[in-house]
Amino acid sequence: MIDIDYLNFLENILTDNRKEKFLKVLENRTNHFTIVVEDIFQMHNTSAVMRSCEVFGIQELNVIEQRYGKSIDKEIAMGAQKWVDINTFDSITNCVDTLKSKGYQIIATTPHSTDCLMDDFDISKPSALFFGTERDGLSEEILKRADGFLKIPMVGFTESLNISVSAAIIIQNLTNRLRNSNIDWHLSEEEILVKRLAWAKNSIKDIKRIEERYFEENPK
Repeated sequence: MIDIDYLNFLENILTDNRKEKFLKVLENRTNHFTIVVEDIFQMHNTSAVMRSCEVFGIQELNVIEQRYGKSIDKEIAMGAQKWVDINTFDSITNCVDTLKSKGYQIIATTPHSTDCLMDDFDISKPSALFFGTERDGLSEEILKRADGFLKIPMVGFTESLNISVSAAIIIQNLTNRLRNSNIDWHLSEEEILVKRLAWAKNSIKDIKRIEERYFEENPK
């Protein structure tokens, strides 16, 4: 449970414009879709995907780091890491099992014999959208455990797009359709409170000192 008194204390440090911006952004945040990137060697691609998540309102990005242990490129992310939740997994199995336990269907974004064009994709079900590299695509384990397959319609000679481009196109399309639907895609009240607290903490300099002082003066 969120400590409302502590949340109010922190938000009183923020400007009214900042607090209003938080609420406005949170109105458009969703966990109905979540994004997964698998073993992306070039981390600027993961950073760019995270930026697309933030811009189009996806709250969580899941990163499978089974082969490469790299960090987010903060210059490319341009601060998006402060506003998007990043979940890291050391194995495909752990990631897929965790997302399935949360009620997500596993959707592989790759051409497949039973694939679905982006505009025809059923947005009513909570979905985890998996993206692989342009060169290697998604691993065989993900393809075998996928509940469905999604692709971007293309009419040129080139058969693939850079992962960050593919992710941006798909995320924009699906979130736009979601907001124009009757689906209950918003964050819950509790999820909103959690994000308000996290974002307030991310916005305040010397938060550790302020936090220590508050709890010294307000012991529970």
